Amino acid sequence: MTILCVRFQLPPMHEAALPRLLGLLEEFTPVVEALPPDGALADLRGAERYFGRSAVELASVIRVRALAHHGVDCVIGAGPGPMLARVALRYAEPGVTRVVPEEPDAIAEFLADKPVAVLPGVGTATARTLCEYGLDTLGRVAGAPLSTLQRLIGAKAGRELHEKANGIDRGRVVPNAVSRSLAAERPFPRDELDPERHRRALLSATEELGSRLRAVEKVCGALTLTVRYADRSSTTRTRTLQEPTAHSPALTRAAYGMYEALGLQRARVRAVALRAEGLTPAGQATHQLTFDPVDDKVRRIEEVADRARAKFGPRAVIPGSLAA
Repeated sequence: MTILCVRFQLPPMHEAALPRLLGLLEEFTPVVEALPPDGALADLRGAERYFGRSAVELASVIRVRALAHHGVDCVIGAGPGPMLARVALRYAEPGVTRVVPEEPDAIAEFLADKPVAVLPGVGTATARTLCEYGLDTLGRVAGAPLSTLQRLIGAKAGRELHEKANGIDRGRVVPNAVSRSLAAERPFPRDELDPERHRRALLSATEELGSRLRAVEKVCGALTLTVRYADRSSTTRTRTLQEPTAHSPALTRAAYGMYEALGLQRARVRAVALRAEGLTPAGQATHQLTFDPVDDKVRRIEEVADRARAKFGPRAVIPGSLAA
């Protein structure tokens, strides 16, 4: 088990602590890949040889240091590859490293009863398609003919899914840095079932992000949605925007699109969070001009609203649906 997938249990709106926690991992290995807002992958092959300890033993040290130095607990999954480590993380608990053994038979046994949606890269739509044909677990997907999977979800996606379901992990840890981003989180006072309240929270978050982006003269190229549930699990989706923007309605459309794609059915949601990623200077961004006078009018209104907020406070101008 040479790859760790670590998720730090950061309090809401404390994602800025992630770079310091990545520094903790880099004390053991330089091969660390950030997984914002609260996670990372670490390749410990060199560290195992250097320290003379297994990845699981090093994971225990990492957990203790995170608590002692930063006051942050973490959950850790370990496996022979990044994909398997990420799946293991989904079934990990604080204080215990969830391990996927290296032996092929043990990998197959671990994956067999897991739902297809646990695989990184398998979204709600793909999982729904597979389930409609009875391929609801990785064991069944692994046993299905490759040609069947390719007919259902496409040649490339079908081949990759077949390999992953059979425990073939071709991924690698790619060292990176935490990209500059802005985040907005909306926790609910109680576990919330109402989709309309979820959407209102998303609208509030996109309004905040848009205003903050425009205030610092930045645009974002991607938006990440994280939905946290009552059982402490979460779902994260990222969407690349058609063009870099700080326009609140464009951010809202992207957020709504990701939320609707999740297909939540009476989910008990504890919080929703949005992260604007890939920030670049607004002066370097391009905007596709349209002949729609409404778009131009909305952008002019947005400029006026920003000036009012700067003078009278962030709630001086808000959408009508948030005023109720």
